[in-house]
Amino acid sequence: MNVINEMHIRFQSKSTNESFARSVISAFVLELDPTISELADIKTAVSEAVTNSIVHGYCRESGMIYIDAKITDARKVIIKIRDKGIGIKDISRAMQPLFTTAAEEERAGLGFAVMQSFMDDVKVRSKPGQGTTVTLTKQIVPLR
Repeated sequence: MNVINEMHIRFQSKSTNESFARSVISAFVLELDPTISELADIKTAVSEAVTNSIVHGYCRESGMIYIDAKITDARKVIIKIRDKGIGIKDISRAMQPLFTTAAEEERAGLGFAVMQSFMDDVKVRSKPGQGTTVTLTKQIVPLR
């Protein structure tokens, strides 16, 4: 599996940049000619991951969010969203539907569940005090 294209961006953890991240990833993936559904899935998962970094990783304080994306010759899209925020103490608990650390903001606790439902694979690495990396993978099926 060879990488045929890749990109790297970073931006401030402002809620207005969530739509920026969606747009950039959308434009990047377009070279694979994804279906509208595949593109919507990727954009939604990226949106959830970026929102998690803003709301939970940085607790709405200032910080940087990093996105590294790759497209492979097997038509696989691999997107890493990383922050240097507070990290996650218990990843398996955080990935359970309805769990949230921001209940006072009326968060549903479905971010990871949404990511998992739209992507082929979701991996989360985190260290308290050092940040979190979410890796999203999606196979783009060629049109016939």
